[in-house]
Amino acid sequence: MVLSDIADGLTRGVERVGDTLSGAFMEPVIRLGVTGLSRAGKTVFITSLVANLMDRGRMPGLVAAAEGRISAAYLQPQPDDTLPRFEYEKHLGALTAETPRWPDSTRTVSELRLSLRVRPSGLLAGLQGPRTVHLDIVDYPGEWLLDLGLMDKSFAEWSAETLGRLESREQAQGFLALAREVDATAKLEEPVAQSLAEAFTAYLNAARAAGLSDCTPGRFLLPGDLAGSPVLTFAPLPKPDSPPRRSLWREMERRFEAYKSKVVKPFFRDHFSRIDRQVVLVDALGAIHNGPQAVEDMRRAMADILGAFRPGRNVFLSRLLIGQRVEKILFAATKADHLHHTQHGRLTGIIEALMRDARNRADFAGAETAGMAIAALRATTEETREHGGQTLDCVRGTLMTPEGGRGKQAAFYPGALPEDPAHLLGPARDGAEAWLEAEYEVMNFAPARLTLKRGEGPPHIRLDRAAQFLIGDRL
Repeated sequence: MVLSDIADGLTRGVERVGDTLSGAFMEPVIRLGVTGLSRAGKTVFITSLVANLMDRGRMPGLVAAAEGRISAAYLQPQPDDTLPRFEYEKHLGALTAETPRWPDSTRTVSELRLSLRVRPSGLLAGLQGPRTVHLDIVDYPGEWLLDLGLMDKSFAEWSAETLGRLESREQAQGFLALAREVDATAKLEEPVAQSLAEAFTAYLNAARAAGLSDCTPGRFLLPGDLAGSPVLTFAPLPKPDSPPRRSLWREMERRFEAYKSKVVKPFFRDHFSRIDRQVVLVDALGAIHNGPQAVEDMRRAMADILGAFRPGRNVFLSRLLIGQRVEKILFAATKADHLHHTQHGRLTGIIEALMRDARNRADFAGAETAGMAIAALRATTEETREHGGQTLDCVRGTLMTPEGGRGKQAAFYPGALPEDPAHLLGPARDGAEAWLEAEYEVMNFAPARLTLKRGEGPPHIRLDRAAQFLIGDRL
């Protein structure tokens, strides 16, 4: 294993040198990672970002676009022949159809290359002609990113942490009852291992449906071609004093280690370690709606996510010697169009407070971070209504039916977010079961029908500012 790791590291080092020399002396490449947790809107974000970079009429916050220095933007085959292509045309077609619908969510890693023809600015404008900058967008599920936190844990440590966290969760009681019944020192019987893994997977799915974020191992939720394999047939167990060889405990321990070495490590090696800009999408409004426990769970999950990054500034020699480091990380609270614009500042304050532990860690290591409230595709309009003697700032949109279809048009007031984020994070950290002073509602809106003018991408909220932060300095 050690020799394999050394050889693999040398191979990757040679590849990184090649990438660095290519980026330094030829056409520069920006590798932008896009991730988030379930229902955060990764697919819509990438689709709208690409569409708005190709037709830049709604991108005044992107300086190079506002100055007219981007003369062309076009899609090219992605450089990695082993990765699926992000299905941009299919997803854009779903959003712009006569009866628009939300595209399918992320199920695996995919990639898309958008090439931008850019004229230089400043003193170089008269000395150099236009250059091509490649934007390689890598889309991957946030659940897989959380798995990177498993790399430094033993099976015993992971089991103890997981079982302790599950004790207070209603969704986990069925699995916990089964885990207490089995004898971990008994000889492995495959049906017992399978029943434990199935019960644990059922818990993870229920937890994700309830708005919880720490749903690892992530491949249990998105197994792909690994479904039913031993590498996904394990579960946390209380550790016995002296588990013998070939016991249930020992086999679960072996499979946990196999998951780390054969699933988690290749993901880090092949995809994650090559990213130099990152956006983490967060459905903060959904977590607030689901209550204090969901908010605290999301705070911890986001801190764990950042622990997987290698933040720092990409200096030429350091890239040659120690490889790529994430330079910029954007924490974006999505679905800002579910709120009136008068509350967007409060949502930004909440996302910044929610990510404070994670951001402090990144800032200390040299990465530039930002928090922002965005909507990659605006699905609502704003209006003000009188109700019960009060003036309410509402949003109006087409509601989704429980089956996922389009329902009626409705105006919606979600409640007022607090000016001080501590009014949310305090009860969440203290383990409160419900908000005491307010109720926060969330509606599911269908995408609005679009009529786009020539040169305009889909309507959004602050997508141009997000793009400026992430890639503006390289254009």
